[in-house]
Amino acid sequence: MDINAIQHIKATTLLRRCLTYFWRYKNRVLLAILGMIVVAPCSAASAWLVKKAVDDVLIRKDINALKFVTLAIVVLMTAKGIFRFMQNYYMNTAGMYAVNDLRNEIYGKVVYLPMSYFNESQVGMLMSRVLGDVGLIAGSLPSIVMMTREFFSVIGLGVYVFYMDWRLAFWGTIVLPAALYPFIYYSKKMRKLGRRNQNFGAEVSALLQEGLSGIRIVKGFAKEPQEAQRFIDQNSKLIKNSAKQILASEQSSRVMETIGSFAAGLVLWYGGSRVIAGELTTGSLLSFLTALALLYDPIKRINSANIDIQMALTGAERVFNIIDTAGTIAERGGTAIVDKDFKDLRFEHVRFTYSGGNRPALDDINMEVRAGERVAIVGSSGSGKTTLANLVPRFFDPQGGRILLNGRPLHDYTLASLRRSMGLVSQDAFLFNATVTENIAYGAIDGYTQEEVAAAAKAAYAHEFIMELPGGYNAIVGERGVKLSGGQKQRLTIARAILKNPQLLILDEATSALDTESERIVQLALENLMADRTSIVIAHRLSTILNAHLIVVMSEGKIVDMGKHAKLLGRCNIYKKLYELQFGMTGAEPR
Repeated sequence: MDINAIQHIKATTLLRRCLTYFWRYKNRVLLAILGMIVVAPCSAASAWLVKKAVDDVLIRKDINALKFVTLAIVVLMTAKGIFRFMQNYYMNTAGMYAVNDLRNEIYGKVVYLPMSYFNESQVGMLMSRVLGDVGLIAGSLPSIVMMTREFFSVIGLGVYVFYMDWRLAFWGTIVLPAALYPFIYYSKKMRKLGRRNQNFGAEVSALLQEGLSGIRIVKGFAKEPQEAQRFIDQNSKLIKNSAKQILASEQSSRVMETIGSFAAGLVLWYGGSRVIAGELTTGSLLSFLTALALLYDPIKRINSANIDIQMALTGAERVFNIIDTAGTIAERGGTAIVDKDFKDLRFEHVRFTYSGGNRPALDDINMEVRAGERVAIVGSSGSGKTTLANLVPRFFDPQGGRILLNGRPLHDYTLASLRRSMGLVSQDAFLFNATVTENIAYGAIDGYTQEEVAAAAKAAYAHEFIMELPGGYNAIVGERGVKLSGGQKQRLTIARAILKNPQLLILDEATSALDTESERIVQLALENLMADRTSIVIAHRLSTILNAHLIVVMSEGKIVDMGKHAKLLGRCNIYKKLYELQFGMTGAEPR
């Protein structure tokens, strides 16, 4: 499934789903709403105090009115400040906790997606969803609450201005319906631009992650200028679209201000005429103009909140697409638990084709691995060796045939028990940015002791170099083990597998990327790991598997022959060719 194939979701549906996460912290939300209810009528009260101050204090010189207005302003502003603080604090913290829950949920679902999903997705894109898109949702509830608060402010001020003078109110609000069109128009435009912006941002994130992850290749081929230009080109798309967003946002705000200015002009013309004619007091006109200004301010804030909500909806759309996708295609296992004693592993007419592949990666595979055997799989690059190994822990599932472990199909077992029963050591020695101990103990199933970690490291011939590291077993190995050599990283992954103590071991060209000396040491560690253990060994160097119980020869996704070394050398042309390429035409085997 294409991660970029975003399904558009209705705004109301998105808002309801977002609000379910906020409602988990309903106490905070309710306190914020209480603050909103108190703050909303404060604007109308301020307009009324202006009338009181002008008419009773400035014109009538009423000392009691002065005392009342002064005290009322202090009380009003203090109450408004306290309850606005309450509204903003509780609403923003509710948003923070809701986003934390959502981010945890999306990551928890993503890690359960099948390998095929990650093969078709960019890591940077996924990171953008988990970090950037989820972060946008944080602003949705505060904006909704602000929009609600300002809506009630508009209602309160609207009632007040019509109560004061319905004729002035008519001229002040006659242009109000004109604000609906830009509100709706710019809502759609901002959401459309928001979608584009998130896509461009995700592409920038993916490009950044790819470039930094492959920095050795970039530097090795002196491609820094080209990579910098690629980033500039992609980032420029983001900037251009962001500029369009800013333009649309500012246009929306200025249109609202223009509409407000027309309203103020009409009121000033009509109200001023009535003041000159003696039909209206100066205080009443000033109070009305204040109320009108306060009326259009929340309308502009509603427009601003709507822009924030549209941005949040673009993020929510992408986030919920992933959550929904994860729920649809997440890996699923059975209910059976893998037995502690390994008996056999059988492939029966297994067929597998990668998404978009022109031919099967595996075609009619039939083979058996018995307890205690060391089975080697050899063949040229692209023959299907690694694909075959990836089917055993169910990183991928075959489209045809079946694989049985201890007489039961792999699908019958829980994924956790299936994968815990196996140990995988591949050519890509992946380490986490953690301590040596934490990396080795990553394979521990039922807890571990430091003595067990050290014993595993010694069996993997890693203890000596670990003790030379600053901090020893507490040394941080760096991202992907960047502070260690290739051979050192591989020995730590072997120690990890030894500590796990799996029933079945899968070695996927574990020494292919090492130099001769490192390979020699790692091979000794592998011998310790494979001792008295059922093993499937994918080998690029035949010298490591000559004594295997069974050697399986693959070519173009098919098994062309299988047997022991001596027999294959005499009857299988592909195996003979591989042997001669490595050992020479003389057939002299290395000691």
